Amino acid sequence: MQTYEVLLRPVVSEKSTELASMNKYTFAVSSRSNKVEIRRAVEDRYKVRVSSVRTVSMPAKEKGSGFIGTNKRRRGLNTPWKKAIVTLQVGERISDFFGAI
Repeated sequence: MQTYEVLLRPVVSEKSTELASMNKYTFAVSSRSNKVEIRRAVEDRYKVRVSSVRTVSMPAKEKGSGFIGTNKRRRGLNTPWKKAIVTLQVGERISDFFGAI
């Protein structure tokens, strides 16, 4: 897989912002990618050295999308996705975290 196919976008949340202060960065990645491909993609794109990669498959969650008649509620699922938490080696930082994606 190419670098641009592996890393989809950075994940922005309270937890991921707190992890960034501990030199850990969170990305939404392709569900077909593995840890080796994620490591290479981060190292190529940001020019840093990666210490470790952890991956989590986030399941689909049920959501409500409104009513379609009298007391009939339309239900649906959002898409499942894969998240990678990348730990950089000591002394490494991603200075422009949101600009490169």
